[in-house]
Amino acid sequence: MTTPPLREAARVIALDDAQRVLLLRYHDGGSYWATPGGSLEAGEDHAAAVLRELSEELGVDEKNVVLGMQLAQRSKEHPVGGRNVRQVEQYFLAHLAREDVDPARATQPDNIRAHRWWTLQELRDTSETIYPLGLLDLITEVLANGVPDRPIVLR
Repeated sequence: MTTPPLREAARVIALDDAQRVLLLRYHDGGSYWATPGGSLEAGEDHAAAVLRELSEELGVDEKNVVLGMQLAQRSKEHPVGGRNVRQVEQYFLAHLAREDVDPARATQPDNIRAHRWWTLQELRDTSETIYPLGLLDLITEVLANGVPDRPIVLR
């Protein structure tokens, strides 16, 4: 059995002033909500990828993003573009204002069907599929105790 190729990715846990988290609704082999982000381009670091992805997916100007530290990481094998990959994701905290999100300016909306700012209570109550698993617990922990000393490993 061969090991799938590595795909490095950067994702952002974007919070607004009211501590709502921004999630995107994707339709890719099923429907689910996930944090914004995507794979790194050649020579790009994770922080630069986060800013680029916010611009491409949601029309956010990088000048309006307050990018924080890496909060978490996750490794998962799954299909991307019809082939299996081992995706290793780094999750960064960011602060955004709701009005800075303008999908009409997005240049690569991919399979994004919608965006929504979720309250923590809405995350608790939903029956929708949300990725990454453990997102609610991670946000709750960060809001209560600050950024962890080391990135948390998500399932």
